Amino acid sequence: MSVSFKQEFDTSGYTLVRGLFAADEVERLREHYMVLRRRDSYPGDVVGVQADSRDPLRRYPRMAQMHRWDEVSLQWMIDDRLDEVMTALLGRSPYAVQTMIYFKPPGSRGQALHQDNFYLKAEPGTCVAAWMALDKVDRENGCLEVVPGSHRWPILCTEKADTKVSFTDVTVPLPEPDAAVPVEMEPGDVLFFHGALVHGSAPNVTSDRFRRALIGHYIEGEAEQVAEYYHPVIRMDGSVLELGVAEGGGACGEWVTTEDGPVAVMTGQEMITRKHE
Repeated sequence: MSVSFKQEFDTSGYTLVRGLFAADEVERLREHYMVLRRRDSYPGDVVGVQADSRDPLRRYPRMAQMHRWDEVSLQWMIDDRLDEVMTALLGRSPYAVQTMIYFKPPGSRGQALHQDNFYLKAEPGTCVAAWMALDKVDRENGCLEVVPGSHRWPILCTEKADTKVSFTDVTVPLPEPDAAVPVEMEPGDVLFFHGALVHGSAPNVTSDRFRRALIGHYIEGEAEQVAEYYHPVIRMDGSVLELGVAEGGGACGEWVTTEDGPVAVMTGQEMITRKHE
């Protein structure tokens, strides 16, 4: 892997590896998950399909933790290519804790800005996401948006999100409202990003294009605990690892104005807890 990927990850909190998975692999995965979703429900489904709903996200709700019952998802999550990139970025092989698939059909709401380690609570260290595009991803169909350098911030205190444009109900405040930048991707591209990186997405405003994405969440190899929802933890060779359970709540960052500009200070106390998002 190019040294520039690690430099970008260290500097910006994310790096985009283009074409990590081939077009035919992506096509098979895309069809695989469409078939699974049409089956209506699965073990651990948070929201079943509501075919008659006006809300596109209820007609095509996301799926999570597919690797616990679907071999295709498990093999993607621990794929050597993902392991190789993250090992180069982090210095050692990560542990795998979650798979997710977002369908984001036309007309869907986006997801408010957030930080993944608010949910995973990986300690010590943080979590890392591998976010793979299954479709062409751009501003119109609601590509991921990231705040470069925000991985250096602490986990921020949450506030209420606008649920007219976000399917999640909490977000994080920014010192500059327009700090997030879009990341446009082609099918098979994978965006790797740090657990404290602020990211989210706008609605899919197209009339005929999905924005399907397959996501793996991982924790750094020195982590000793992670939130209960993400157990069992899996090594990248597929074996199961016993780690401690991280508790919810705790201190969180609030923006304070200083002579050098806004600084996030750990003066807040987060009362909201989430199993996952």
